[in-house]
Amino acid sequence: MRIKFNNKNLQDLYTKGKSKKYSLSMDVVKKFVKVMAILEAAYDIYDLWSFTSLHFEKLKGYKNRFSARISQKWRLEMEINWENEEKKIGIINVIDISKHYGG
Repeated sequence: MRIKFNNKNLQDLYTKGKSKKYSLSMDVVKKFVKVMAILEAAYDIYDLWSFTSLHFEKLKGYKNRFSARISQKWRLEMEINWENEEKKIGIINVIDISKHYGG
C-alpha cells in the first residue's frame, strides 16, 4: 500500500511534527506517526485488519473511506483508491484527523 496526502496540514504534522490546523498533544502526534508507519508498512488491506489496535474499519456512507484509531478520542480518516479488482491493494489517501467518540 502506498501513502498519499490530500491534506497539506497532515503532511506537515507527519513530516515536521506540527501543523497550523491541528493543535494536538505530542502524545497524539506520536501515536499518529505510529499509525502512519503501520499504513506505510502494510502490503495489503489484510495487514491493516490484522492490527486490532488500529480498529481499522470502513466508514458507513462512503464508497472507499476508512478510519484507523489514533487514540480513544482521535481517528485518522483515509480513502483507498484500489489498484486491483480484489480491492486488496491500493493507494491510501490520508484525508483528516477527526474526533472519535466511541469505545
